[in-house]
Amino acid sequence: MQAGRREELQQIDLPAIAEQLSAIAAELRGESAQLLPLRSANGERDLRQHIHRTHALPENGGSLEQRRILYAEFAREAYATRRRRSRIFQNDELFGEPAWDILLDLYIAHVEKKSVSVSSACIGSAAPPTTGLRWLGVLADQQLVMREHDPEDQRRVLVRLTERGLTAMDEYFASAGLTA
Repeated sequence: MQAGRREELQQIDLPAIAEQLSAIAAELRGESAQLLPLRSANGERDLRQHIHRTHALPENGGSLEQRRILYAEFAREAYATRRRRSRIFQNDELFGEPAWDILLDLYIAHVEKKSVSVSSACIGSAAPPTTGLRWLGVLADQQLVMREHDPEDQRRVLVRLTERGLTAMDEYFASAGLTA
């Protein structure tokens, strides 16, 4: 081993790094416990059980609107978990999936009957604005989202899920077992 490399390795404070990693792990465990407060019969934490308990559907599975309220809660939790992970690791790009973040954000907005501007969707992507715009373009090309002018302010452009995008998100959440 070269002398310069050996000196460099000796200067690394492994105990300090281990302490930082332990602190990050403890924070993740603590936040996970808050997010997933229920345990299944075999002791495993289960986000689905928590959401079902707090947003129970009728025995018949409920209406599409009721299911979407449940799905939006799952989307909200998934989005919050992703942001928390990025904050803890101090890097938005490390786990980046801007397209998925945009779809989650737009799904929640649809259920809440809220408008989302293109700039807000880019912010919601947790990526640089140019990256958010590029992914909005990809999602539009796939006919999952569409842009339209704000009827109240023609200077502003809104973005929303298309029927195809909304159906795909519904199918995703249903396939994740988020039904009654």
